[in-house]
Amino acid sequence: MSAREDILNRIGAALRDAPAVPDIPRNYRRVSAMTAEQRLEQLVDRLVDYKASVFVVPAAEAAGKLAELLAGTASVVVPHGLPQEWLSALPPAGTDDAGSPAVAVDSPQRRLTVAELDAVDAVVTAAAVAVSETGTIMLDGSPSQGRRIISLVPDRHVCVLRAADIVEVLPEAVARLEATAPQTWISGPSATSDIELERVEGVHGPRTLDVLILQ
Repeated sequence: MSAREDILNRIGAALRDAPAVPDIPRNYRRVSAMTAEQRLEQLVDRLVDYKASVFVVPAAEAAGKLAELLAGTASVVVPHGLPQEWLSALPPAGTDDAGSPAVAVDSPQRRLTVAELDAVDAVVTAAAVAVSETGTIMLDGSPSQGRRIISLVPDRHVCVLRAADIVEVLPEAVARLEATAPQTWISGPSATSDIELERVEGVHGPRTLDVLILQ
């Protein structure tokens, strides 16, 4: 008998006497008990607590507010499926306006390299869903959100979220997501701390998170 067969036989013998695995209850709360206004208020409270900057504006004012947030930014990357009307108020690149960023588009036909993304000041994406209870925003790699890397390498992330996509609890959000999608879950700017609780920001993702919520 080979060593491999001996190991597998011992594993099989040990498992024969193993107790049956009990059924795991999955009666999660899947329906929100809060109004849309309450979910919005809770999400804003959580995001601010996580040191994100949050702006709630009517959907019709999205372009103007985004242009205001990006004023003075030299370069921006966006996914190829980001709604173009959100960028319509940005001054054309190359104009005399000092607040006109150079906008690079990351697409399946032209994937920006890590070096190119590292040279970009900010990224603008949409979001798939947000959980108000935990203050978590979720991206699912769809065309309006792009590849995971574009939201992780630039030092600033401007995330545009529709108020209608705010749910209260995690099971509600997970039910909206495709399980095989390349998801990114964001709870505030990237931060960690060492054993002495010294906070360091920007380690695993953007140092700055701006959330623009459209009502």
